[in-house]
Amino acid sequence: MTEPTHVDGNAAAGAFADVLGFDVTTATLTCAGCGRVGAFAESHVYHRAPGIVVRCPGCDHVLARLVQTPTDVRLDLRGAQSWRIPVPAR
Repeated sequence: MTEPTHVDGNAAAGAFADVLGFDVTTATLTCAGCGRVGAFAESHVYHRAPGIVVRCPGCDHVLARLVQTPTDVRLDLRGAQSWRIPVPAR
């Protein structure tokens, strides 16, 4: 039996939350490749490399990349046309 090549966005939530300071699973992303609108949690995440790659489940376009080094974090969000982040109720 082969292992899946990707997991859902929940697997990357901790690493992205550490950098961005909020629960990214609640964010809604618009793919710059196909225009699909969906929750970060629905994204396909590839994390067996030195970094994390988040891809659109509709067209496989790269939505985001996150790489942590000993000295910094590199974050690329170019693949998402927009992020909609809900504001917590006060």
